[in-house]
Amino acid sequence: MARRDLKSLDMIRTLISYDTTSRDSNLALIDYIKTYLSKLGVESELLYDDEKRKANLYATLGPKDRGGICLSGHTDVVPIDGQEWSTDPFKVDERGGKLYGRGTCDMKSWLAVALAYAPEFLERGLNIPIHLAFSYDEEVGCIGVRRLITQLKDRPHRPTMCIVGEPTGMKVVRAHKGKRSYYCRVRGFEAHSSLTPRGVNAIEYAAEIVLKLKEMGKRHRDGGPYDDEFDVPYTTVHTGVIHGGTQLNIVPKDCVFEFEFRHLPGDDPLAMYEEIKSFAEKELAPQMQDVAADTGVAFQLRSEFPGLNMSEDDEATALVKRLTGANSTVKVAFGTEAGLFQKSGIPTIICGPGEVDQAHKPDEFVSLDQIALCEDFMARIMDHVCRRPGA
Repeated sequence: MARRDLKSLDMIRTLISYDTTSRDSNLALIDYIKTYLSKLGVESELLYDDEKRKANLYATLGPKDRGGICLSGHTDVVPIDGQEWSTDPFKVDERGGKLYGRGTCDMKSWLAVALAYAPEFLERGLNIPIHLAFSYDEEVGCIGVRRLITQLKDRPHRPTMCIVGEPTGMKVVRAHKGKRSYYCRVRGFEAHSSLTPRGVNAIEYAAEIVLKLKEMGKRHRDGGPYDDEFDVPYTTVHTGVIHGGTQLNIVPKDCVFEFEFRHLPGDDPLAMYEEIKSFAEKELAPQMQDVAADTGVAFQLRSEFPGLNMSEDDEATALVKRLTGANSTVKVAFGTEAGLFQKSGIPTIICGPGEVDQAHKPDEFVSLDQIALCEDFMARIMDHVCRRPGA
């Protein structure tokens, strides 16, 4: 297939060049976007975090006295630590019909397409405004967008719908799972390993909790409930990080681990949490405290976001289907800020370039074909909201 001229390639290259790993500031990228929009006559509103190291950007193309369509996306990317990249992750490498670089798929290409088309939106004039909502720290719990949504809540002319451009292969996604993740700290009692019965082994008790979590996950896998429209059709339970002990001849005093529930819209993650908490407190803690009183298990919420569950018949769903030419919608296991927008009363659909299995790994990429589809989608949005017809 011949390479097509794409409007957004230079913008993609520019956005990728900013290292906006979640642990670092995104202000250099935000300042670039603010300056770019300012040159187009568009004012940007910046909503900072408490330390003023990061910011959300919110800007409106067109009239400000009515609702409109919000194009939402996050500016942060996941770390490259420990990954073996064949090229510089923060410099786009184009080869084989693909753009390689950290964030090309998740999800700076979506931001770049929206920004690259901003001049044409403005030139044609808008009857319906386009709102750009670019957030920070999505990758560590959808943190920044919460502040942005709170600011929008009481405004008289907030968006009437939202499109989140996470990588869906340009499919129309109307539902995704919710997530709750937790820290667990198991506090044991140290002893010499030759006197193991006199200690409380934090790692072993942590392992029992992890095994219980695994059993809960199997129960959902084998018994449901199920929703076959999701790519993983049941609620999942996952333990991802664990640390404990100091050396082999010491009964370990501490063990900490992190786990998560990714739940279907109909499942209650709080009930799942209460089940594991009750197991730890009622079955394990008494055994531990029979040996040493100052032992136990503590849980702390790490992050959470609600699921997205839009109706097939919703006006926002129907519009995005029409603009993409899709005949159907899908549901996905991965999470986004879309559920937060919907929870705030803004109907939200997910549709963006790239596939999620191309994200978060070395040599992340997005195909030029996907960028072309996204640009076509943006052009149709433009036809929908602008006064003057396109060429």
